[in-house]
Amino acid sequence: MADLILQNPLVFTDETGFDINPDGDIFADTINTEIVFSIDQVVSTSSNVEFADITLTDKLTLDNDTLIIRKNVITGSFTHTGNIITSIDNDFIHNGDMAIGGILTAEKIVTEVSQSVTLFESGSTQFGDTLDDTHQRTGSLSMSGSTIGLNNFDVTEISNDTTLGDSGGTSIVTENAVKTYLDEGAGVFQTYQRKSFAHTGSFVSVSTASFTVTTASAPSGYTATTEADFMFFVNGVIAEYDALTIQQSGSSFLLKVDNDSIGYDLRSGDEIVAFGKFNS
Repeated sequence: MADLILQNPLVFTDETGFDINPDGDIFADTINTEIVFSIDQVVSTSSNVEFADITLTDKLTLDNDTLIIRKNVITGSFTHTGNIITSIDNDFIHNGDMAIGGILTAEKIVTEVSQSVTLFESGSTQFGDTLDDTHQRTGSLSMSGSTIGLNNFDVTEISNDTTLGDSGGTSIVTENAVKTYLDEGAGVFQTYQRKSFAHTGSFVSVSTASFTVTTASAPSGYTATTEADFMFFVNGVIAEYDALTIQQSGSSFLLKVDNDSIGYDLRSGDEIVAFGKFNS
């Protein structure tokens, strides 16, 4: 039988990942020799195929054009389950909407639309960058902390103390506290202001007269009652209160006279009348 000679021999050549044994011109001297073609891994539809590197000259299209990968560009959409752990050395720019169903953790978040907002991982948070910025919100606001700063003034509490007894310089009072304080406090003060009674005293000594009556006490928060809240008349002549002091001794109201300063002594026959802040 004559040899079979091809004018243009059929040649298979080894390449990376594709093995031929034997390789070269398989009809040159391989008559009756088994020819084996093989690759380094299984590539069936159920196999896990691995590539060390992929270089795209045009694009890689997945899932009927829903995800297209080109050089430096990924377009389309896809669903990923599990974790993605990656490191981006440069800026990441996303032009469309981004929806995150879980928790977004970041060291710092900066947004710029019509205002500037900076959210830090910890510490102070900044809203706005100019004094004419307006921050609007709908719904309730729950805060925990000890201080609210407003125009460099600190507010530490909103007080509902109806007595305003703390006199706090960093407290804001409620409408109820102010109304109750004015209704109750103003009523007590008005009652105190209306108390003006006249009483005749009795001679005790040249420097003391006694009145059987009790002094009206000023409400809490107001100046205490003093001799300036009374007028004293000795035989119809008013006595200068600069030379007088008063003392409450049980149910007796005592008038003390500085004889040297007032220029005279009290006498047993003097009519001494007091007019002012007595209880009745």
